[in-house]
Amino acid sequence: MPTNTFLGRPITVNEEGFLTVPEEWDEELAAELARIAGFPELSDAQWELIRFVRQDYLAEGAAPTMRRMNKVGGFDIKAIFEMFPGKPAKILAYIAGATKPVACV
Repeated sequence: MPTNTFLGRPITVNEEGFLTVPEEWDEELAAELARIAGFPELSDAQWELIRFVRQDYLAEGAAPTMRRMNKVGGFDIKAIFEMFPGKPAKILAYIAGATKPVACV
């Protein structure tokens, strides 16, 4: 597995840049990954969503879909798209240190 250096430490990633060792993730790394993804500042609402994605990933073994974020997490899909425009499930999985989502919607 390849590694990237973030915040001066090596992080194991796959060929697409998604973390592969869950124990290497922390919120400091999440903030750095968010900055790289184009989100230099994260709101409390964005952090709430990132933390949900992280917890759900650890519990279920896969990044949550948009539907799951809505049904299980209680997040409004339109709000998710406003907070993380483009491909929010993929962006959130990247920041939360989860696997790349199989389905984005």
